[in-house]
Amino acid sequence: MADRLPGQVNGEGLELRLWRPEDAAALHDAVLANLDHLRPWMPWVAIEPLTLTQRVDLIAQWQESWERGEAAPMGMWHNGDIVGGTGYVRRHGSPTLEIGYWVHLDYLGRGFATTSTRLLTTAVFSSRLVDEIEVHHDKANARSGLVPARLGYTFVGERPDERSAPGEVGIDCTWRMTARAWSVIDPQP
Repeated sequence: MADRLPGQVNGEGLELRLWRPEDAAALHDAVLANLDHLRPWMPWVAIEPLTLTQRVDLIAQWQESWERGEAAPMGMWHNGDIVGGTGYVRRHGSPTLEIGYWVHLDYLGRGFATTSTRLLTTAVFSSRLVDEIEVHHDKANARSGLVPARLGYTFVGERPDERSAPGEVGIDCTWRMTARAWSVIDPQP
């Protein structure tokens, strides 16, 4: 079994945790309510709408991926409500993790993406299993780039990338944080 990164992180009014089978209906409703909002930026929306049964199967696949140490798709919860999704993924066996996020249309502008990314960054570096975390977004999705900038991630640069969602222009923007730099930005007691 692979070393597992955190499957649940709580703080600042948020609960971030792996999706569970019993979350399928709430996730289903949240995704369907946000399709138009997510479609420009999230490649996975292309397979929507899934059936509820397909969503339960997808959550089971996510659990297996977490158990293998590859990814951790998580729900973002506030006061018992789904306010979005977040998590991390290890691409192509890389030692660097990527953190991603989406926020429910009804909860935009409340800092949930920034807070969840801060919480995950701290939790991942506290695990001492990785030394670098990245955030990637398409250049056209400038709002997404505000999150790593606010947290002190370093802008690494831009590179051509395949367009994988309708709103993208095909330029990947990469932001990076190291464990050492994070220990200065967010020192742990």
